[in-house]
Formats: sequence, structure tokens, C-alpha cells
Amino acid sequence: METYIAAALFLVITTLVYARVGFVNIANSYRMWFEEGYWVNYNIVEALAWLAKAAVILPGLIWQKEIWELHIITLLTSALLIWVSERKLLPTMVAFNTLWIGLSSVVIVRNLV
Repeated sequence: METYIAAALFLVITTLVYARVGFVNIANSYRMWFEEGYWVNYNIVEALAWLAKAAVILPGLIWQKEIWELHIITLLTSALLIWVSERKLLPTMVAFNTLWIGLSSVVIVRNLV
């Protein structure tokens, strides 16, 4: 039952936001992944960092399992993302990745010490 409610909530909120932004604008945003010149150093690091964080979060949400070794990757990708983000040095991005470096550090030390 929880899965159905969560899926419904996801669909409702996503549909409302996409409708407000504009479905065409959202589609154009997703199309950028396939444009020549999009996959430059920053966007590659950002995609890897996003995938690493998803790999840490999803097993915990779905199966209540922590794969702590993945925090080594998120630690590195978060630090690298701040470093390569000269063009997009947004305070929320810097703060989020700084927070994630701290979170990954705690998890790594907890499992190694």
C-alpha cells in the first residue's frame, strides 16, 4: 500500500511542477543530455555524483540497507564537483556537496574505525 501511495504522491507533485514549468520546457531540458557539447567535464562529474548519491540513498529507502562503501565514491565526487564547478558555483550546490562530504566522512569513519 505504501508503494502505491508514494507513487501517487510522486506523480501528482511531479505533474503539478512540470505543468507549472511547462512540459515543453521540461522536455527541452531533458533533451540537453543528447546535445553535442553537453557532456563536458562539469556535467560528467555532476552526473557521476548524482548517480553515486542515488546508489547510496535508494538501497536504504527500498531495502533498508546501507552500502557504506559507496560513500567513498560520494565523498570523492562531491569534492570533485565543488572543484570543477567554477561555472556553476551556486551556493546551494556548494553547501549541499559540502554537507555530503561531511555525511560521507562520518559513514566511512564509522565503518572503518
